[in-house]
Amino acid sequence: MSNYSYIVWIPLLPLAIFLVLGIFGKKYFKNTSGIIGTLALLASTVISFIAAHQYFFVDGKVNGVYQKIIAFKYTWLAFSPNVSIDMGIIIDPISIMMLVVVTFVSLMVHVFSLGYMKGEVRFATYYAFLSLFTFSMLGLVLSSNLFQVYMFWELVGVSSFLLIGYYFDKPSAVAASKKAFIVTRFADLGFLIGILILAFYSGTLDINTLIERLTAVQSTHFTSIATAGFLGVSMLTWGLTLIFIGGAGKSAMFPLHIWLPDAMEGPTPVSALIHAATMVVAGVYLVARLFPVFSMDASVLTIVTYVGAFSALLAAVIACTQTDIKRVLAYSTMSQIGYMMFALGVSKQVGENGLGFMASMFHLFTHAFFKSLLFLGAGAVIHFVHSNEMKDMGGLRKLMPITHIAFLIACLAIAGIPPFAGFFSKEEILMAAFHSNKIIYGVALFTAALTAFYMFRLYFSIFWSKESHHHNSHGEGTVSMKLPLIILACCAVGVGFIPFSHFVTADGSALETHTDMLFSIAPVTLTILAILLAAAMYKNENDKPAKAAAAFGALYKAASRKFYMDELYLFITKKIIFPLIGRPVAWVDKNIVDGLMNLLATITAKMSVLIKGLQSGKVQSYALYFFGGIAALAVLFIYLWK
Repeated sequence: MSNYSYIVWIPLLPLAIFLVLGIFGKKYFKNTSGIIGTLALLASTVISFIAAHQYFFVDGKVNGVYQKIIAFKYTWLAFSPNVSIDMGIIIDPISIMMLVVVTFVSLMVHVFSLGYMKGEVRFATYYAFLSLFTFSMLGLVLSSNLFQVYMFWELVGVSSFLLIGYYFDKPSAVAASKKAFIVTRFADLGFLIGILILAFYSGTLDINTLIERLTAVQSTHFTSIATAGFLGVSMLTWGLTLIFIGGAGKSAMFPLHIWLPDAMEGPTPVSALIHAATMVVAGVYLVARLFPVFSMDASVLTIVTYVGAFSALLAAVIACTQTDIKRVLAYSTMSQIGYMMFALGVSKQVGENGLGFMASMFHLFTHAFFKSLLFLGAGAVIHFVHSNEMKDMGGLRKLMPITHIAFLIACLAIAGIPPFAGFFSKEEILMAAFHSNKIIYGVALFTAALTAFYMFRLYFSIFWSKESHHHNSHGEGTVSMKLPLIILACCAVGVGFIPFSHFVTADGSALETHTDMLFSIAPVTLTILAILLAAAMYKNENDKPAKAAAAFGALYKAASRKFYMDELYLFITKKIIFPLIGRPVAWVDKNIVDGLMNLLATITAKMSVLIKGLQSGKVQSYALYFFGGIAALAVLFIYLWK
């Protein structure tokens, strides 16, 4: 087996750039920070592709099965002979796939930002934060220890907080960054508790060892976690559910999705990187990483399935009513992540029954390209019209031809039109759902049609609809903005043809190809009908959208208000948690905890006043005390002698 230790440079290069630009960037690299950051990411991307080629085509497969390889391991904190926090690098199909996705998409964002963020006062800081996020995400996907995953998980949260709140002088951006940070913290608490439960019963934090112990049905570790329970539920179910809650928070699953639309307050390239291709798939990656353990508990997989399916449908309905193009794409992301989640939920671990796992990872892979393309295309449009609102757009196809073609390709890909990338991965998900759960298949099919409708509603509203009143005075962007669009458009067309089932599967062995043209008739037909409906309503300016909104009445209003989820959370926090929990706790803290400390301080002060005469500094007083003590001891000795 070859040495994979060079992979450590993939995350270390962004870390080095973060430190250099964060400390010296503003003073020494104000104008060159973008180039420095981009070149470092280019190096990381090249190394990632080298590692992928070596693993998938040279020596990663042994006896027809891709191996899990520990490329690097350093014991950082040892709690017992079996439990320690290790800094390790795990190499397997999903970690290699994620390396390629994270570095490549991050590279495209770095290049795009050279033109998009040009002239920003905090240009160096922006690239420092981008590098920190990339390092955090790479560290997460390479972690071989469950607590190491958690540390990078939290670092991803911190770096996303910094990027969402990049425009710190903008109140809405500050509020959005705090919202994202706080909501994901609640989910991460569940993740931490879940880690502790699994580690306690498996006796280890090492991911491979934990999976081995908790999937061996005859082992004492599995028996103990499966038989131990709380409130009638096994500790295995509790641990996995809590870990899924952590993943659901990071991946914006219902009901922890409320932070994602607001996170669009960050710069648009940030949205492409964090909230389209990398950070929001962290939850999917987490479930996939521990999937052998998840597959041992059907009840948890049922939760994953239905939460994913409901999130996909809910987000698709809301996306049909939004008017801010970045928010439409944000809900689109939530919907697609839901697809990936329920695909994992309907999957099994072994052989052809693991189709859902493969389909989920395949969709994660293809989605990274066409969704980052959509966000960068939206960034080019926003850069051109200086607005996020669809009403300020229209007729831009002639003024922005490259962006127009790239955006159209991305819309066809996400809609699932053959031969674009999204078609292949989405068909695999639908196939897995069809063979496992007809209800989920029905929801997925309807959601696919909604996806096509709202994406082409967006497309026609931006590039058709009406004659543009904008003037092409500054072009559609710099070369650095156009190049990523062209590259990602090519990827959105081509990556679907990769025989993914030969590389990334649940048990490491290749699956047969499942593309079935007869099976695809129903979803593709529904998708085409949805696109035609969107064209009829939005290609030309008319009153059909207003009539449709009126026809749906209360449903349309509720969907446009995101089904009042934000209002519900505000009501719960401001009307229930703050007055009924927060104020009593604050009273206890102020009057009892602080009061007890103040009482101790007062008693100490009073006592010091009473006894301070004993330390007066007068030698004659000390001599008097000394001889007085001797006399007292002499009297006591004489009394006892008698």
